[in-house]
Amino acid sequence: MPYVVRILSMALVAALGFPAVCAQAQKYPTKPIRMIVPFAPGGGTDIVGRTIAQKMSEALGQTVVVDNRGGAGGTIGAEMAVRAVPDGYTVIMVSGSYGTNAALYNLAYDPVNDIQTIAMIGDSGFVLALHPGVPVKNVAELISLAKSKPGALNYGSTGTGGITHLATELFELLAGTKMTHVPYKGTGPAITSLLGNQIQLMFAAMPAAIPHVKAGRLRGLAVSTEKPVSALPGVPAVGETVKGYDVVLWYGVWGPKGLPKDIVALWNKGIAQALQSKELQERMAGEGLEPGGGSPEQFRAVIRRDVEKWKKVVKQAKITVQS
Repeated sequence: MPYVVRILSMALVAALGFPAVCAQAQKYPTKPIRMIVPFAPGGGTDIVGRTIAQKMSEALGQTVVVDNRGGAGGTIGAEMAVRAVPDGYTVIMVSGSYGTNAALYNLAYDPVNDIQTIAMIGDSGFVLALHPGVPVKNVAELISLAKSKPGALNYGSTGTGGITHLATELFELLAGTKMTHVPYKGTGPAITSLLGNQIQLMFAAMPAAIPHVKAGRLRGLAVSTEKPVSALPGVPAVGETVKGYDVVLWYGVWGPKGLPKDIVALWNKGIAQALQSKELQERMAGEGLEPGGGSPEQFRAVIRRDVEKWKKVVKQAKITVQS
C-alpha cells in the first residue's frame, strides 16, 4: 500500500474507530455492581434491597450483588459506601435508620452532603410486634403492663441509634414507660429473638414482620404510621392511643459523592421504571410499602428532614450510644 494511502487509512480508523472504542470503554456497567445493605440478612432493608437489586440487574444487564455489612445501627456499611470509589460500582440501600444515626453518632462523614442521593424506593412503617406470650391485646394494655413492671419488658432494635431504637424511645417518651433496650445487627436477628421470647416486643419493619404476624407467630398490636395500612387489616395505628406518635420508615439508594450524573440518571430512571411495574407494586403493597420515586434532590430533602427530627428526639430522651 502506498505511503499516502496508509496515512489516509490510519486517519480514517482514528476518525471512525477510536470514538467507537472509547464509547465501548466508557459503557456502563461492564462488571457486576455491589449494593451494600448495612444490616444483617432477613430484615426490611435486606428484603427491599434484594428486590431492587434483581430489578436493576435486569435493567442494566449486569448482576447487582447484595453485600450485607451489618453493625453499629447501619453506620459501618454507610461509611464503606461513603469511602467507595464513585464509579457506579458501589451503591447502598438505606432505610430511615440512616437519618437517625446522624442524631446519635459522631459520624466521620456528613450524612447529607457527603453522598450522592439516587432515588427513594418507597416508604412504610413499623409493626409494634409482640411475642404471643405477652398478655396484652392493645396498646393501652401494653402501656399499663410496662408501667406496672418498669424495665421488665425487653424490646429489640436494629442497633443503638437505629430507627427501630428511636421509634421505641419516642413511644416511651410519649407513653411514659420504661423498657429495656436490646440492640441487634438487623431486623432479622431481632425477630429471631422475638420469636424465641428472648425479647418481648419490637417496632419491626413491615416487610420482615408481616409474614410472621399473618402466620400467628407474632402479634401485630399496632402500626407506627399515622393511619392503618391495608396490608394489616384490623391493626390500628399507635397514634390512636399515644397522641402525636407517627414514625415513617423509608427506603432509598445512594452512592458515594462524585458519582457521575449520567450514572445517577441511569439508576434513577431504572428504579422509577421498576416501581411502575404491576408486579413490584403488588409485592410492595403486600408488604405495606408505598412506592417512592422522584428526583435525587427530593430524596436528599427527606434525609435532611429526618436528621433534624431525630436530633430532637435524642435530645429529649437523653439517649447516648451507651444506652
